[in-house]
Amino acid sequence: MNRTDLGPEDIQVLRSQPLFRGLDGRALADLLSDARVRTYPRASLLFLQGEPADRFFVIFAGWVKLFRQSEAGEESVIAVFTAGESFAEAAIFDQATYPVSAVVVEEARMLVVPGASFIRRLSDNGAYALNMMASMSRHLRQLVQQVEQLSVRSSTERVAGFLARLCGEAEAGARVQLPLEKALIAGRLGMQPETFSRALARLRDQGVTSSGGEIVIRDVGSLRRIGGGAVADGRPSRVTRRALRA
Repeated sequence: MNRTDLGPEDIQVLRSQPLFRGLDGRALADLLSDARVRTYPRASLLFLQGEPADRFFVIFAGWVKLFRQSEAGEESVIAVFTAGESFAEAAIFDQATYPVSAVVVEEARMLVVPGASFIRRLSDNGAYALNMMASMSRHLRQLVQQVEQLSVRSSTERVAGFLARLCGEAEAGARVQLPLEKALIAGRLGMQPETFSRALARLRDQGVTSSGGEIVIRDVGSLRRIGGGAVADGRPSRVTRRALRA
């Protein structure tokens, strides 16, 4: 793509998306010709539950929370997304309304894709549509595998995997800053906040200590093995990494 606001890392993120995987540069540029890169500050409301679903998003940096609100005003966190992930695409294919609301919880840089022009270009090119159907089918299988992993992995294993991903490719010691409040991280990992805190405490014997939002990890490689071989899945904002002295 020849978009001046998209860097090489952005293109790599797009090519990793199930929606676009396998498309050549010309096809990708055509599908996303009306898309725009935008940066949203924390607390920006992207859309509300019940609004017409007219766009979807690909995250290059930052975090976004999807939630539903009851008539009594109680909020339920549905999902939390970060760099390298997309959201709201299913709603635009239904051409209906958003079933959830979305808010930025850590400053986010994203590609905003208008739904109408995107679907029109898919309709005009059967090859695009077939490629996308195959990619989304693969994505669905991956999601099923993720759900299965959540059901069979302990809370400690899930927390270990999450922390290992924040450390990128490091294998020795590292110091990371949690990119979200613990309640949101717990929601992403499918557990209650108190369960997250207990799991974090259990990792002390593995050389993991915490002070507020800062986590010190003595041996990232060991933590990654506990978490089931987790590898970096994006570059969340406010995550800093540095080798620790022995």
